[in-house]
Amino acid sequence: MRVGFIFPGQGSQSVGMGQEIYGEFKAAKELLDSASEYCDIDFKSLLFEENDKLGQSEFTQPAIVLNSLMCFEALKHSLDLQAQISFGHSLGEFSALSVSGAIKPLEVIKLVNLRGKFMTQDCLGIGAGMMVVLGLSNEKVEEICKNSNRQIWLANYNCDGQIVVAGIRSDLELSAGEFKSAGAKRAMLLDMSVASHCPLLQNASIKLANELEGLLSDEFSPVVSNVTAKIYSTKKEALELLKLQLVSPVLYQNSVENYANSVDCFIEFGASVLKGMNKKICDKPTYSITNLSSLKETLEALR
Repeated sequence: MRVGFIFPGQGSQSVGMGQEIYGEFKAAKELLDSASEYCDIDFKSLLFEENDKLGQSEFTQPAIVLNSLMCFEALKHSLDLQAQISFGHSLGEFSALSVSGAIKPLEVIKLVNLRGKFMTQDCLGIGAGMMVVLGLSNEKVEEICKNSNRQIWLANYNCDGQIVVAGIRSDLELSAGEFKSAGAKRAMLLDMSVASHCPLLQNASIKLANELEGLLSDEFSPVVSNVTAKIYSTKKEALELLKLQLVSPVLYQNSVENYANSVDCFIEFGASVLKGMNKKICDKPTYSITNLSSLKETLEALR
């Protein structure tokens, strides 16, 4: 069976994620315990207990990547399965890079901890934010952003009728009425204090690129870039594309459309967010692994 591995991004976190997988699979437990020591973060408390850190980017990002990789370990323990391609939504691209052999698991968890810090630093004190626009065409959202004379940019092309815009929160609020007047069903601010995938993160992009140089393997299994919606598999390509990733829109919908015919199904690790998007983009089934019951369902479907 031809399979695509996909990985969720920031916003998919929830208290208790990965707890069943941690308790059942030795490799998952060892990964979380090792990551706690390597990153100096108490991931058991961060993932499994109520806390005020899980919503902070520097902790959110490593928690999500760790959870995705734990769920991947659970599948790997249960079934020998190689992916045709791997990709993720925003942050999820780093999870994809890890399972593709581009960056070691502990190093990628540490890297996205820094990524979250860099993004927070760039957005500190400027009132950054993000807004989801529902029920409006890509072209219309692009037109409004381009003609607004405000600091707002297209950030995520998720699926038909679902676009995320990033920028200065006050400018987003001013633009909400224009989106609705143009026919949007909703224009809703997200609970985020960073503005991902727009020019406001230029400094974070440069800092992240500097960290990547010593971490990437020369070659790895194919990963689909958020920036181009095309495959890359070398360190040289990764350095160029990942430097652009934080300041360029996520072409998730195009990524699925470009490679849906290359696989028989997709498997999402750590959440079911992308599973929902995929239903609106293509007719290939998407399975998600978040706990023991969803792992069982996925294994039954694959065998």
